[in-house]
Amino acid sequence: MDRQGNKYTFLYASVMVIVVATILAFVAEALGPIQKQNEEEAKMIDILKSVSIESTTANVADKYEEYIGDKSYIVNYEGDRQDASPQAAFNVDLSKEVRKPLPERQYPVYECHLDNGEVKYILPVRGKGLWGPIWGYIALNQDKQTIFGATFDHKGETPGLGAEIANDAFQQQFKGKSIFDDEELVSVQVVKGGAPDDAPHSVDAISGGTITSQGLETMLMNYFNGYEAFLKK
Repeated sequence: MDRQGNKYTFLYASVMVIVVATILAFVAEALGPIQKQNEEEAKMIDILKSVSIESTTANVADKYEEYIGDKSYIVNYEGDRQDASPQAAFNVDLSKEVRKPLPERQYPVYECHLDNGEVKYILPVRGKGLWGPIWGYIALNQDKQTIFGATFDHKGETPGLGAEIANDAFQQQFKGKSIFDDEELVSVQVVKGGAPDDAPHSVDAISGGTITSQGLETMLMNYFNGYEAFLKK
């Protein structure tokens, strides 16, 4: 076969494409379980962080089992338990659930039992920032009204601006805030220009990150609405 001809070039290119695609498919399949484990460990780290329990990839599985273990479940919009299987709650994909109307979503709840006997209810949340999805975990005290802790993250918010939602300084503001005013659900407002120090339902917005701040506020109200019946029971 003429190696200078078009037929040879086409066949050679086709074979190389098939070989490279086969190698990539093999590598992806081989790394799949490792990638899944990394994602699960990162999720457990974030869940525990919302209740101020620090962990690493080396110990997070043990700490998660110790403080949460099988004490997680799924509730529906009416606040009733739908599935008490811990793995079912952990495996809920909020990126899919957030596209559904509120009454049709699955709502995972993680109960964390601390060393002092206190119980915290950890609720996952997901929404939209300026450039992509944002998400987090809100830990409520046993009264199901006041926030014990919060952690947030993002996919592609602007460094130094919207990305600040992932910083401790921003997240610490949520501690002690109440999501109810008497019996009315008010969530937490993210106030541009700064919230008063003693404001029970608001925190400071991110300077220069107005759209991300608004997205986070909307995310919280949206998900607290979904969990409202459960929180009032």
